[in-house]
Amino acid sequence: MSSAGCSTRSDRRQRSSPAVDDGSTDGSFDQLVALRQAEPRLRVVRLQRNYGQTAALAAGIQVARGDVIVSLDADLQNDPRDIPALLGALRDDVDVVNGWRRERQDPWLARRLPSQIANRVISIVTGTSLHDYGCTLRAMRAPVAKELQLYGELHRFIPALAADLGARVAELPVAHRPRTLGRSKYGLSRTVRVVLDLLTVKFLSGYATRPLHLFGLVGLALALPGLVLVAVLGFERLFLGVRLAGRPIVLLAILLAVLGVQFVSIGLLGEMMVRTYHESQGKPIFRIRDIVEDGAPELTSRGPAANPAAL
Repeated sequence: MSSAGCSTRSDRRQRSSPAVDDGSTDGSFDQLVALRQAEPRLRVVRLQRNYGQTAALAAGIQVARGDVIVSLDADLQNDPRDIPALLGALRDDVDVVNGWRRERQDPWLARRLPSQIANRVISIVTGTSLHDYGCTLRAMRAPVAKELQLYGELHRFIPALAADLGARVAELPVAHRPRTLGRSKYGLSRTVRVVLDLLTVKFLSGYATRPLHLFGLVGLALALPGLVLVAVLGFERLFLGVRLAGRPIVLLAILLAVLGVQFVSIGLLGEMMVRTYHESQGKPIFRIRDIVEDGAPELTSRGPAANPAAL
């Protein structure tokens, strides 16, 4: 079946449930089209080719309608009957409810153990503590979901990305079934990709608007020892007559100094690019939750954490 699906709920009864076919070759598209005859609210989205789970989720979020978006994999391991519980947990003070496969029905060594380690590391690095980042079954307020910038393989970091936007994230235990059809594309081989994606998320959440704080710090950490070594070696050569030819420490001092200057330069270039991006695109560096004027709160939809009653 399709790689991902999104169901939506709206208080205005404008409901639709897009099912995304990520360029499958197993007849999923024809089955979805046939299913739509019995369920006209189903919207079938067929991607040009297989782009991956992140792209499928992004497409489903883009075409989804309603105030709440629920994502669900098509591998039948998640139970759609958990959706009402997720919606019930989506209270006024919560923007994202992520599923937690507490009783996960997957091999322990190949899937569950690496996932437990990854979840712990991701929680520490991002500051958003969850038990199960890999669970696709989640409910999100539409303003939060539609503001997510998903690319690459960032779908596994959606809760952290949403929290970085100011959303309030919670999790709820959900049922999990053994896989009976198809095979999983995830395993130990994806560990390197997860680490690289985690570095991307950490940089975007912590240094996207101040790259000099990262690259400049690394540059200074390299340049200062290099400059100290250069000063010491220069003193030895000029005042003590020590010959420097053939000494590896000379090359080390030069390398540290050059690398330090390069990292600082990268940080400065990054600052210029960030300024150009935000000013040319009119992108704010903040999100307003609400405004209080004349003694009464004025609810606003300028940020994902805004009260849903105003959306």
